[in-house]
Amino acid sequence: MFGRSDGVWLNEPKKWSGKDNYLELETDQATDFWRETHYGFIRDSGHFLAFQAGDAFTAELRVQGDFKALYDQAGLMVRVDERCWLKAGIEFSDGRAMLSSVLTAGQSDWATAPYEHDASDFRLRVTVAHGVLRLQASSDGKMWPLMRLAPFAKSFSYLVGPMACTPERSGLAVAFSDFRLQPPLGRELHDLE
Repeated sequence: MFGRSDGVWLNEPKKWSGKDNYLELETDQATDFWRETHYGFIRDSGHFLAFQAGDAFTAELRVQGDFKALYDQAGLMVRVDERCWLKAGIEFSDGRAMLSSVLTAGQSDWATAPYEHDASDFRLRVTVAHGVLRLQASSDGKMWPLMRLAPFAKSFSYLVGPMACTPERSGLAVAFSDFRLQPPLGRELHDLE
């Protein structure tokens, strides 16, 4: 899928390569997505390879990276525009790799939790349908516990795909694979498959 011509970069990194369903990139200096809360600034400089999705979808992605500097992060992004988006994945904070999600509706929030598995290789799944966003994380691609459930802006279409940023440095190497974009799964909330 990363070899397709319909993926569009927001802030294309200087170093990246993609073929079939495998994408590698290295983050540029001081890249980030954030809006106002606590820090007061707006940053929209992170790397995001966007694919067009309809008004309801499920996206899955495998992420591999070596998160070691403050705020190193990579995962999935769902975006309507610069004021309405979600980024989620692993983020290095408080001395360790954390599950992290930032939901932005005018202003950003930030939710973290310790990740008890191998943070260098994980998977994310996001489902958007009927104004609701469901976010799941998996260490093995088989069990998908809930990471976040939130209201999300209804839209005729969304942009979704891999995201990475390093607000405090450059050079985070990340590999993305197994990206799938499909109709919403429609599973019950506590169905972990």
